[in-house]
Amino acid sequence: MQAVDSEVLNQIQQWLADGQKCWLGTVVETWGSSPRPVGSLLTCNPQGQLVGSLSGGCVEDDLLDKLTQGELAAEQAQFFSYGVTPEETERLGLPCGGHLNIVVEPLRPDATTKAHFAQLTSALTSRELVQRHLDLTNGQFSAQTVAEYQELVWDAANQQLTHTYGPAHQLFIIGAGMVSQYLAQMALMLDYQVTVCDPREHLLDDFPVAGVTKVQDMPDDAVRKHAGDSASAIVALTHDPRIDDMGLLEALATDAFYIGAMGSTRTSANRRERLLALDVTNTDLDKLHAPIGLPIGSKTPPEIAIAILAEITAVRKRVRSVAAEQLQTLTA
Repeated sequence: MQAVDSEVLNQIQQWLADGQKCWLGTVVETWGSSPRPVGSLLTCNPQGQLVGSLSGGCVEDDLLDKLTQGELAAEQAQFFSYGVTPEETERLGLPCGGHLNIVVEPLRPDATTKAHFAQLTSALTSRELVQRHLDLTNGQFSAQTVAEYQELVWDAANQQLTHTYGPAHQLFIIGAGMVSQYLAQMALMLDYQVTVCDPREHLLDDFPVAGVTKVQDMPDDAVRKHAGDSASAIVALTHDPRIDDMGLLEALATDAFYIGAMGSTRTSANRRERLLALDVTNTDLDKLHAPIGLPIGSKTPPEIAIAILAEITAVRKRVRSVAAEQLQTLTA
């Protein structure tokens, strides 16, 4: 499996390589109970084949009809709104109060467009961040790799869209064991940049998951170098306190939005005592999720990985919501 952005962009590249016209749709704004977030992508061709989603199935059929009938984005990129009236919301089956604004652009298999999407897909294959800019007034587009993820920007006044593709968050895993393998695979599907750290060379060499960054280093040094920012989640999964505790000591001093450690309730209590004895404050220790993961009764490595990612997702969404509320208060 691939992240949805990659699936959409790879399909576009394939259609263009085959000489086919297609469209790219992007959600640029939402209100109410919109089923898909800002930045969601969809592509389709004149034959009705579709990859990606803008609404979870509510508007896709209507959009496809408008595109194939030439009613929308026939010659140039176009802004379009769904859910403007209660009648339309009910007809399309949008959730109560749902309203989404989209930008749809026609893509033709010319050399410039092919090269542009080849650049995008190449960057994503390398798990690089690439920022795309589209000017709806003239149809011009450009792309460049960037160092940091930025939220989508839709400039309605000037009809310009700036969208960063690629992993917005990093999952930093301490330990190259079995749970880490499943967790890394699942996190890649959710478009995380995944880094696996282990000082034990043989375990890191045998780690079978492609697409991850491997770091052979002591975890405290590795956290300091690679995972101190607010876009990182840090998990300690070795079950060896000599390794996990070193990483956690450093992790708890960072801005990481999630920090977790694997172990039973008893193991987690013992870990807290050790960390407190090492001068970790109760305030910092409150950041630690241990036992790690949502309590879903997980026992096997893949079940534990699911529980961990579910909790990371819940925390990330909550952190983003709080940050948005704080920004709204500051700008009010």
